[in-house]
Amino acid sequence: MITRLTRAAIVAEARSWIGTRYRHQGSLKGVGCDCLGLVRGVWRNCIGAEPELPPPYAPDWAEAHGEETLAQAAMRHLMRTEVGDIGAGDVLLFRWREGFVAKHVAIASGEDTMIHAHDGAAVCEVAFTPWWRRHLAHAFRFPGVIE
Repeated sequence: MITRLTRAAIVAEARSWIGTRYRHQGSLKGVGCDCLGLVRGVWRNCIGAEPELPPPYAPDWAEAHGEETLAQAAMRHLMRTEVGDIGAGDVLLFRWREGFVAKHVAIASGEDTMIHAHDGAAVCEVAFTPWWRRHLAHAFRFPGVIE
């Protein structure tokens, strides 16, 4: 656990997950994780025990319920920030289409990059392209982050 939580520490921890295979509902570095599992693992290694565990969820959970479950959980435990004011270490929530709920999450690693896990691939750092920016629905900071 990191005692002084900096943006650089969050990004370094997220980068240490690069190469971890995708595994639905997983959250173990080097073993397997999904996009939420990546954020959960970074939380555990930077802050400590998770404030709540997610219930079991199917890959189509968002479509099945139509509720902003992921965003609501983020609002309970993270600090909301403006999508136009994101920085390294911030948590980004995406919706695949207008009118859909946010169901994908990543961690900003720089002004134009992010780290995420997605089905069929390993955790990777990718460009935060205009496509991703158009689909960005919410942005949050981990609690206690110092600049």
